[in-house]
Amino acid sequence: MVLPAAVALSSIGVGRPVHQAVAVTALWVLVGLAAGRYAPWTWDEGAPVGPLVRDWLVLLGALAVLRAVSGLGEASPAVLAALCPSLAVTVLCRKAIHRHVLAVRRRARSLRRVLVIGEADAVDAVVGQLAERTDHGYVVVGACVLGEGEVLSGVPVSARLPAGARTASDEGAAPVADAADLLDADLVFVATGRHLSGDRLRRLSWALHDRGHRLMVLPGVVEVARRRVRITSAAGLTLLDIAPPARRGLPTLLKAATDRAGSLVLLLALAPVFALLALAVRMSSPGPVIYRQDRVGRNGTRFPMWKFRTIIVDADRLKGELAAVNEHDGHMFKLRRDPRVTPVGRFLRRSSLDELPQLVNVLLGHMSLVGPRPPLPEEVARYDQVEMRRLSVKPGLTGLWQVSGRSDLSWHETVSLDLRYVDNWSWAWDLTVMARTVRAVLDGRGAY
Repeated sequence: MVLPAAVALSSIGVGRPVHQAVAVTALWVLVGLAAGRYAPWTWDEGAPVGPLVRDWLVLLGALAVLRAVSGLGEASPAVLAALCPSLAVTVLCRKAIHRHVLAVRRRARSLRRVLVIGEADAVDAVVGQLAERTDHGYVVVGACVLGEGEVLSGVPVSARLPAGARTASDEGAAPVADAADLLDADLVFVATGRHLSGDRLRRLSWALHDRGHRLMVLPGVVEVARRRVRITSAAGLTLLDIAPPARRGLPTLLKAATDRAGSLVLLLALAPVFALLALAVRMSSPGPVIYRQDRVGRNGTRFPMWKFRTIIVDADRLKGELAAVNEHDGHMFKLRRDPRVTPVGRFLRRSSLDELPQLVNVLLGHMSLVGPRPPLPEEVARYDQVEMRRLSVKPGLTGLWQVSGRSDLSWHETVSLDLRYVDNWSWAWDLTVMARTVRAVLDGRGAY
């Protein structure tokens, strides 16, 4: 913060720029401390830009108050503009640090040791959820199981706790605290269930807090972004207020405007690329340049989706003959070495250039720049109720599926990613996915 501020203030001729930059930086640190930006758990949320921008606006307000109190008057627009590079550098540094944190966690380092409390199936569910991803900072080192159920996840069972509605509220608290001491646990996760009453959980928290252990309660809700959750209370009850997914209002208007403007700009900028690719497809094999295919969009509405043709003309007829060798475990049809794909088509798929005509779909409102993969009608016909939720938003030209491995992902992973986006999308998250798309296209992993 201090270096870009000093350089910017010096460039506009402000007196004593270094001293002012140091003062601004000190105030920035205090704003961050007040907002809890330096707490270890903040890295579990990634490095979102929104909170930093809000902190920066608070910083500007605090500076205005300090200048007014000290008699310096209002800051000029040039001075305020000189602080913008500091915000940009802070965002870039925090993004870089977050990538470093993720890399360290993937090597199983810098993790917090967790003791899980709950019934056997709940313990297995928590362990399985944590094992699916490496973007968090927790490792389960033991479990205290309620009842006699069998733990199938392989986690060591440190203690068996009595279960039942008539169990004393404080029974089992001491063994849990002893297990946390023995395992040197940093945190204790409690998976709530029918055998964990509020009073019993309260006494358990007393035993753990008295020994210096932190307690986290898992309410059972999964894949909900933290910004959608608000904690409130009523009559001594602790309540989680979960905001519904954004389906209307300013966020959706902003997304629609970004889709239309972004697709129009890209179509104009990439017009020469379109011409070259169309010529390459025309010369590589007989048939049309553009491949038209019916896809299913938001709320089950069908629309024609366009791509540069990457397959031979009678490829749809041959698909039924190749169904027996489908390499994907879900409803999609994928072959690494699909014999229907032309040589130029392999290059287009590898580079994702075959998807560019879908910018027209985005401009016409059939699709969005970011969203779930647009499914085929025959795929949707086999969807269950959970999978149908993928159709709650417009499909996207890119999305979490495309930037997370594409065809290399299992069907379960594909659905999980799409549902995470459907429930938690935001305009800022869309910008992040679009930025990650560039790296995914250059990498080419899972594109075939």
